[in-house]
Amino acid sequence: MNASFSPFTDFDCVLSTSNSVHTSSAEKEEYVKLGGQQIRVKYHRLRKYLITYWEDKLTGLEAITDYVTDLFNIDVSEVYISKDSFKMIEWVSSRQKTPLKKVVYMAWSGCPSEDEMNYILSNCQCSSQILLYSDAPLNFRFSNNFRRIDCLDISNSNWVTIDNLLSMDGIDIVLEASSLSNSDLNVFLRHWLSGGCPRLKLFSAETGSLDYVQVLDGLLHNAVLVENRRNYTSPFGYRRTLSYGIDIRRADGVSATVCGQADGTLVIAVWPETTYN
Repeated sequence: MNASFSPFTDFDCVLSTSNSVHTSSAEKEEYVKLGGQQIRVKYHRLRKYLITYWEDKLTGLEAITDYVTDLFNIDVSEVYISKDSFKMIEWVSSRQKTPLKKVVYMAWSGCPSEDEMNYILSNCQCSSQILLYSDAPLNFRFSNNFRRIDCLDISNSNWVTIDNLLSMDGIDIVLEASSLSNSDLNVFLRHWLSGGCPRLKLFSAETGSLDYVQVLDGLLHNAVLVENRRNYTSPFGYRRTLSYGIDIRRADGVSATVCGQADGTLVIAVWPETTYN
């Protein structure tokens, strides 16, 4: 059994940490003993969870994680982090034998450093999903091969090159704000048709300047036009509506629908839909 650890979001939240400087002396004070300290707590009446107040928020996150995982004898499966809580990935990984299943990096301002980006993409102990919802450092380039990761979702992927893409081995690959060219996407389609990225179920790349003819150049000899609309749900829950695409088939008999969308996104949906365990 695993616990979801969400240090700065409210997803299924039952305990939250906050900096003690945000407390008001006019509020009624209640305290609990946690992590060897007397900690001020307040019940959030609207969202119905407890807020704990700490002089150092990361200390509070560690104390709460220790308390909950020890109480229920469980491991942490997910971390949702920002730049200020980045070290929580390594801290959680160092305290348990079970690897994290999911790491989500979210930043509405600022971005991770190059070292942090490289750590997330190459070295963090995450077995299944990496979601990067942040800008990358200016002129960032990832020079290594991507390690095997089941689901990779990058909200600002303009640093992802065709060489990066060809090294990926994923089930769901979602690239938003991509700088991949039409010829790059054509190369990736050829790569998949020749047996590359064999586990792929969904590929989605938002380029904003999709030329469907260039993407499919030289690939229409075994294509079948699809004139109806089909809904597709990927193993990790991404939903796409496929309208007027083409079906292509690999030599091993695996087929996929290739579809260009109005916002300049190319979608490759591999059949059949499956639920990933």
